[in-house]
Amino acid sequence: MTSAFAKDAEQRIQAAKAESNPMLQKWTGPYEGVPPWDKMKPDLFPGAFAAAMDELRKEVHAVRDNPAPATFKNVNEAMQLTGGTIDRLFSLWGVQQSNESNGDVQTIDREWSPKIAAFYDELFLDPKLFQRHKAVYDKRQSLGLTPAQIRIVERDYQSFVRQGALLDVAQKAKVSEINQQLSVAFSDFSSKVLADEEKWIVIDSKADLAGLPDSFVASLKAAADERKLPGKWVVVNTRSSVQPVLSNATNRALREKVWRAFVGRGDNGDASDTNATIATILKLRAERAKLLGFKNHAWFRMDDTMAKDPARATDLMMRVWPAAVARVKEEVADMQAIADAEARKGEGAKITIEPWDYRFYAEKVRKAKYDLDEGEIKPYLELNNMVSAAFYAAGRLYDLDFKENTGEVPVFNPDVRTFVVTDRRDGSNVGLFYLDNFARNGKRSGAWMTTYRSQQGLGGARNVLASNNNNFVKGAPGEPVLISLDDATTLFHEFGHAIHGFLQDVYYPALGGTPRDFVEYPSQVNENWLLTRDVLDKYAKHYKTGEPMPQALVDKIEKSSTFNQGFATVEYLSSAILDMKLHDRDTPVTDPKAFEKATLAEIGMPKEMVMRHRLPQFNHLFSSDAYSAGYYSYLWSETMDADTWAAFEETGNVWDKATADRFRKVLLSTGNETDRAEAYRAFRGRDPDVKALLKKRGFPVN
Repeated sequence: MTSAFAKDAEQRIQAAKAESNPMLQKWTGPYEGVPPWDKMKPDLFPGAFAAAMDELRKEVHAVRDNPAPATFKNVNEAMQLTGGTIDRLFSLWGVQQSNESNGDVQTIDREWSPKIAAFYDELFLDPKLFQRHKAVYDKRQSLGLTPAQIRIVERDYQSFVRQGALLDVAQKAKVSEINQQLSVAFSDFSSKVLADEEKWIVIDSKADLAGLPDSFVASLKAAADERKLPGKWVVVNTRSSVQPVLSNATNRALREKVWRAFVGRGDNGDASDTNATIATILKLRAERAKLLGFKNHAWFRMDDTMAKDPARATDLMMRVWPAAVARVKEEVADMQAIADAEARKGEGAKITIEPWDYRFYAEKVRKAKYDLDEGEIKPYLELNNMVSAAFYAAGRLYDLDFKENTGEVPVFNPDVRTFVVTDRRDGSNVGLFYLDNFARNGKRSGAWMTTYRSQQGLGGARNVLASNNNNFVKGAPGEPVLISLDDATTLFHEFGHAIHGFLQDVYYPALGGTPRDFVEYPSQVNENWLLTRDVLDKYAKHYKTGEPMPQALVDKIEKSSTFNQGFATVEYLSSAILDMKLHDRDTPVTDPKAFEKATLAEIGMPKEMVMRHRLPQFNHLFSSDAYSAGYYSYLWSETMDADTWAAFEETGNVWDKATADRFRKVLLSTGNETDRAEAYRAFRGRDPDVKALLKKRGFPVN
């Protein structure tokens, strides 16, 4: 069937260019204006793209063609005041792509991504615009600028250079062509992975679900009912649905089936296979990096990071890797011993631990070593209570208050909840928080934070519109949603990103945001308060009895805090190491599948487990450039996180307000106003100590 979006592109552009297009309008309503989610429709975007690009082109050309001598105010500052309409539009489009996608959205994305890429290249490879910036850059030390303004001038200039401003006409055209081709490849990759994630695993017999908690079985039944599969149960091919099966299902064949579906996303030799797409992306990235004067894509991507050099990132990863692999061997030995004992007793077949057994037998080891299993913990982790717990911690540490106002403002899906955010110190509005917790068709997997509007002072103070997006499995009607400790940690992690956004206090938007290898740091720090006694007492209450989590259970959790850290570390690090090896090389990989296999063998990947993100489904790397040659940043950030948590612990009170205020003032609120390594040293008095990370994970500290 021919899509409505296959009509002539120019007709669609003209039809939707009208001023009445709600995707182009300034946001109205309370809280300084809110996105018109209730008016968002895919067919409104093509015309809106064209109109918004035309408006931005005029704004940028006004800066470029200003006859007055170039100054910070009429160049660097003026550029920061452009693009209001297109920024709002892309906030809407990002949600349409990630939270509410469908075939028409994917068609539009594939058509318009290269056009948008070409448009930005047209603007920012313009030699006249670059010369205006260069004029300010060349005389920056004599203009009486503040340190923040000089930082903007230097970063703006370097950004132009990184994009190709110093290239000749032919080279610029080639870079633009590559950027357009990459945008199509990114769109293709995302669509293919999403297609595989929407292939459910259907279970015909309830007996096959033995070992799974009743509440989770009910959610699988609800998922089947939603898909009009009466009398069936459905495991959705996303992490939050798959992991409970791998941890609890006694049916080994089911575990293997679910595991293979999950780790095989994008790697099935069919229309959704991503391997050829990955090879295309790698070839284009390598070609672009060399054109821009960089050794390879890793050097290109790391030019504006804390690590700077791929070798520094690799060195950190390889300092941790051997200890993590050694710990996995110990974990596997413990699991195999239990499996062998069960076989001897006739309680199970004789098996060798395979990847689909790891989580299942790890739970048995946890039970044996610490008298603890996930089934004991989940009844205390009801989703709504955990949301309240995250709000409580943010209030106590940073004076943020969250009050639900769902129903007052438009949302893009009925499941989305909204909260007004205020500063308790003076009652001022900080912004609005959107919470989209549940998995559904058309929503990409994983968990992420998005800012729809960021804080800035230039052009008039703006509040913040931020969201958290998760993929928890919705419970059966009337049943509570119980989440795992891992899911609760994810919730606190993503909320840490939101806190970072709400606390930003910069004047120039050019100094908002942070380097890629800093951005995960505040979110990882926030995870630490989840298991504090105060939070557990107030919010970890049994969903049936209302009793708080008993101290005996908390003690067992704390004693087991380093349990299975070999698995967790190797699962993540293998993905990060492959990312760097994939991009820090002279010639691009042409066979991603063979490269993955060979490289894992080279670094000694344990055969009993797989990467957290195999290459064929690694959205961080291949749905955009964002985390490419940057997945190491979680470990880089966690090194600062562990050292920061130690700073709180050293006070004798992890809620110490003086430390929290200093953390907020020096690191959380300052965006990128100063070099982030210098800012960390100002907070801690020194560089972060990797020993804190090793200690936290229970690895030997040399």
